[in-house]
Amino acid sequence: MNHCDLLYKQECYKIIGLCMKIHNILGRGFNELVYQDALEMELIKDKIPFVREKTFTVQYEDETLKRIFRVDFLVFDCIILELKALPFLSFVEGFRQTLNYLKASGIQLGLLINFGHDKLNFKRIICSH
Repeated sequence: MNHCDLLYKQECYKIIGLCMKIHNILGRGFNELVYQDALEMELIKDKIPFVREKTFTVQYEDETLKRIFRVDFLVFDCIILELKALPFLSFVEGFRQTLNYLKASGIQLGLLINFGHDKLNFKRIICSH
């Protein structure tokens, strides 16, 4: 993969397109769960494989730590999707949360999507582990 190739480009394009559709229909102002419900409906309609509220744990030596990470969606079995509905999303906070999910899961790519602005905001977060 050269520096111009994007990880899971087509899959991300599809996910972001669905989120844009949802944002165009619902706009901003709802809480996060409303957008999650709408996205779940869209993923089912498009027959896109996903798990909602997928959990991950962290191994330390031979033990599983108590902390459980629960991601909003695991899509295509390779992309963690974290949804927000905040008027002022701290990129650092959302980035850290998504990066924790990536590290706990061993997955390389996360999408941080915020429905709380007039326009849909999203960030790709890559963890090379």
